Amino acid sequence: MAAGLYPYFLPLTGHEGTTVTLGDQELVMCGSNNYLGLTSDPRVKKAAAEALDLYGTSCTGSRFLNGNLALHDLLEAELADFYGKPAAAVFSTGYQANLGVISALAGRHDMVFADSDAHASIVDGSVLSGAKLRRFRHNDADALGRRLAAAPEGAGRLVVVDGVYSMEGDLCALPELVATSRRYGARIVVDDAHGLGVLDGGRGTTSYFGLTDQVDLITVTFSKSLASLGGAVVGSEEVVHFLKHHARSLIFSASATPASAAAALAALRILRAEPWRAERAQENADYIRRGLARLGVSSGASSTPVVPLRTRGVVETLLLWRRLVDRGVYTNPVLPPAASPRLRLSFMATHTTDHLDRVLEALAAEADMFLGADEPDGSDETAGLAELAAGPALASAPHRS
Repeated sequence: MAAGLYPYFLPLTGHEGTTVTLGDQELVMCGSNNYLGLTSDPRVKKAAAEALDLYGTSCTGSRFLNGNLALHDLLEAELADFYGKPAAAVFSTGYQANLGVISALAGRHDMVFADSDAHASIVDGSVLSGAKLRRFRHNDADALGRRLAAAPEGAGRLVVVDGVYSMEGDLCALPELVATSRRYGARIVVDDAHGLGVLDGGRGTTSYFGLTDQVDLITVTFSKSLASLGGAVVGSEEVVHFLKHHARSLIFSASATPASAAAALAALRILRAEPWRAERAQENADYIRRGLARLGVSSGASSTPVVPLRTRGVVETLLLWRRLVDRGVYTNPVLPPAASPRLRLSFMATHTTDHLDRVLEALAAEADMFLGADEPDGSDETAGLAELAAGPALASAPHRS
């Protein structure tokens, strides 16, 4: 920490969406999942304030008992309609949605098949279920097929994938994975946390591929495009009803606060009325990718507002993060075991060309510190954060490959 390279739990103030204040410095925010730029939208803030005045600060109980509001029911109805599914269930967080859905549907005689890059909530839900968890190579339908073929006869099969992968910004190979799942009689769940509000005018990954009716369940979070806190699952009436009575993370957790539910509902309505926001977020990320290509910096397989920039190692990642902060740009440093060392950038509909040019100018000044497309990354780094935080000589440490 003495070296100023510890990048987590920072007290950010002056949060305006596209910019943020750290200490006395204003930075262009390129580390937020606020894809549509709605967290500071007056309509969303007004809806949250009105709900706060009407219902108070909390529901003080689970939805299963005393914590259900007409507001929750309305949000469920509009989410289901938005996705073209019969029903939805709202959870207190997106993490809890995956935890509740997977652990309720799978049991110790079943098997869960998850992409190797699947979100931690998918892994944790699988572990909680007691089912046997089998990972398959990222986006590899053939590898999934081999896993499914080896499953014991009679075992339930649940395939769970992300729609958009949050560390790479790439899309799920959904057509191939759906076909493989169907071939082996498996059900499929898509976690569309980073697809909602981003793809296909905001309707997400399953709609982008025209496969919404072939996916059994879709889970989402409100903490990204919907500018709030909470999560949901959409699917058939029968399955959603079952989940409302068996998902432990719904039954044994206080319901989403009135202000959170109202904010998500307002953001959903804005998304439906203003699909240009999804297009703008994508255009802004494309602008950055073109600029990076001119600099000779690889953005990997990214095709969404998430733009990863691979680095040479843990120390280099932290040095880069600090240097970019000094140049007025806020990014997210990602270290093992979450992923190989990188800076994760994300872009919003509300970023202006001036914001984007400032980001590219800062990246250009540090371009030689990023990996090119054919260079190996620093995924073998084993240095811990405690060691890095404690090392006052870190600022002058040599680069390691």
